[in-house]
Amino acid sequence: MVRDPAGIEEDPDLQTLLDALDDPDCRAIVKRIDEPMTASEISDATDIPLSTVYRKLDMLTEASLLSELTEVRSDGHHTTRYDLDFEDVNLSLTEENEFDVAVSRPARSAEERLADMWSEVRKET
Repeated sequence: MVRDPAGIEEDPDLQTLLDALDDPDCRAIVKRIDEPMTASEISDATDIPLSTVYRKLDMLTEASLLSELTEVRSDGHHTTRYDLDFEDVNLSLTEENEFDVAVSRPARSAEERLADMWSEVRKET
């Protein structure tokens, strides 16, 4: 899942978010990411097998807790890096006694927004 390049993004589905936060491997990944990392780097840092890391990265990006950043290289071999895409997750109860989730996100630099748009273009082609 790539962040919306226009910056218009809804909060994730409640169950998707809870499933990701309930998963011990997903929590281990979130705990270890302090800068953008490749799947291989995450696997090495967490001692989680690479095949499992890819599944957990999918869960975390679907829950909009991680963003995918495409590192464009002149040789054409682009690299995907993953970075935290939230500051806070708030769960609340509405007046109708339904759960509501809100995710606070960090400010995005122009470079990050460009990387997001490039990632979106790559998905479309």
